[in-house]
Amino acid sequence: MESRMHERLAKLAKISEQELNLAEAALLIAMDEYPGLDVDAYLRQLDELATGVQQRLPAQAGLEDTLVALNQFLFVDQGFSGDTEDYDDPRNSFLNEVLDRKRGIPITLSIIYMEVGRRLGLPLKGVSFPGHFLVKFSTREGEVVLDPFSGGSLMSKEDLEQMLEETYGASDSTSAPLERLLIAAGKKEILVRMLRNLKGAYLRRERYEKALTVIDQILLIQPDQPDEIRDRGRIYEHLECFRAALEDYQSYLRMRPGGGDAPDAHRRVAELKLIVANLN
Repeated sequence: MESRMHERLAKLAKISEQELNLAEAALLIAMDEYPGLDVDAYLRQLDELATGVQQRLPAQAGLEDTLVALNQFLFVDQGFSGDTEDYDDPRNSFLNEVLDRKRGIPITLSIIYMEVGRRLGLPLKGVSFPGHFLVKFSTREGEVVLDPFSGGSLMSKEDLEQMLEETYGASDSTSAPLERLLIAAGKKEILVRMLRNLKGAYLRRERYEKALTVIDQILLIQPDQPDEIRDRGRIYEHLECFRAALEDYQSYLRMRPGGGDAPDAHRRVAELKLIVANLN
């Protein structure tokens, strides 16, 4: 089951951004934790959510009408909301769990929001904003930014600047222009960010084997990620898988020989070579 899932995920990762089904890929990721997960059933659930919104729309509904109906249906009628009580719960990074529990973090709620919106013809795009994933769409007057974690609320420039300040602190919050931070994220970028959230949740719980699985999924989607290879080496070292750790540190140094932490990686390689030599 696991190998077939990995094959499907690897195949999806190789197709174009336009052809990639974001929800399907997110559900395939969840199959590592839920081997019997019925991906098609959850895709139908997204179809049903879109139908529920459609049934509430007035005749010849415009963009604004559709957004109002989408927010009302998802966040009021259906009760989807941000998990403010246990934000770091790994279940908040699995799309099936978010659909079942109707609780999630910004990125998984945004995936549901975009996927339901796509079925309604809404041109919604994800925004990999620092510290808090968002959704946007373009109008003749400019771009409109929404926060599905807060019920699809409209984000003003002041709201975004405050969010940056909370993430970086007052002194560094204005170093990057908002326009650059609001660039639309690609689907594969969205999947990798979701997985990094999950990896962090597992590491904070010291569930190292689970974190290894997540890193392998990240590398299936985006193979050239030196930071992930370095982090996998650290986890292997912690688990006393010294040969695997040595290989990852060496790979990291080949990919990023001038990195700021290269001296530390070189030290780890030297120490691991001694350990591995003594194992023979």
